[in-house]
Amino acid sequence: MKRCFLVVIDSLGVGEAPDAELYGDLGTNTLANVSKAVGGVNLPNMEKLGFGKITTVLNMSDLNIATVGRLSEDSVGNDSTTGHWELAGLTTKTEFKIFENGFPEELIQNIEKEANCHFIGNRHASGTEIIEELGSQHIETGDLILYTSGDSVFQIAAHEKVCSIEKLYEICKISRKYCNQYNIGRVIARPFVGDEGSFKRTYDRKDFGMAPPGETILSLLHKNNIKTYGIGKITDLFGTEYLTNYVHTEGDKDGLNYLLEEIKNGSHQFTFVNLVDLDMLYGHREDPDGYYKGLKIIDEEIGKILKELRDEDLIIFTGDHGTDPTDGKTDHSREFVPMVAYKKNCKAKYIGDLTGFHNVASSISDYFGLENIFPGNSFLNDI
Repeated sequence: MKRCFLVVIDSLGVGEAPDAELYGDLGTNTLANVSKAVGGVNLPNMEKLGFGKITTVLNMSDLNIATVGRLSEDSVGNDSTTGHWELAGLTTKTEFKIFENGFPEELIQNIEKEANCHFIGNRHASGTEIIEELGSQHIETGDLILYTSGDSVFQIAAHEKVCSIEKLYEICKISRKYCNQYNIGRVIARPFVGDEGSFKRTYDRKDFGMAPPGETILSLLHKNNIKTYGIGKITDLFGTEYLTNYVHTEGDKDGLNYLLEEIKNGSHQFTFVNLVDLDMLYGHREDPDGYYKGLKIIDEEIGKILKELRDEDLIIFTGDHGTDPTDGKTDHSREFVPMVAYKKNCKAKYIGDLTGFHNVASSISDYFGLENIFPGNSFLNDI
């Protein structure tokens, strides 16, 4: 049975994209700048795969085992949603609306009325910082903390003792309905715990995204009776309609454990994985040391994964955008992302820079012998 595993290492950028200037991201390079900030990185399994051919911070060796290159995004915007959608074959040319100065009063009032709640905050902010700033007021009053970022996100934070996770999710569902009218990409539930001075966000975060407005690799595979499995926040970005099975994860180690178990014993033909920690815990918080620690966790698990792959298995490692933790801002960065494809006895070559994340969906279609309905070109013959 042919099996394909698509692993998105969230925020792993590898150099400023050709249009980075339009996004104010000249000079960004998530992986290289992390390495510079921490005095060099040691990631032996990424090095073995061939990451050194697309970044100078890992050694380039003749003993690399994977086909590697870089992908630049064709879609407009710099969001996780657009990045994942394009990897899945759907290019978006209308950017999600960003409200850097807070959301319109009419939108807020409509949600407050139907959800029977009240918001405080309503501005661009770092999630950890605004929770520390407004957390006590939230606990005293029950008012929910609303904030946004440089992405199209409507984020609602609530302490679990004040607002249950179930109630927070319900408020987010109501918000999603109204946010559709403003073309806001994601509504995000941000539950947190702890006491003042030590508040901590939990892995019960949940994204309520817009449904993809067109065909994706998931819908194509589903129509062809190919079993699909989503690990991590795939359901948040695509919904569940075209997933045979899916699982929520609590961090990258947890997600990689699910992936390893699927490789060993699973029956799904296509597994779509998102590893969110580098972005959520370190990139947005401008923490290169933490980012490197997260990379080392992923690198160690990659070594285990490679040993368990079967002869016909194809695994692709990539990213959805950058989040350079050294660039002085807490938002995503417009960067190339890695394209690292491996199967046993593959050609192990460097294929350079490719335009469009959608080349991934085209290649997966080719792998399963399906018609390529996406804008990209298959790189399967190079693997």
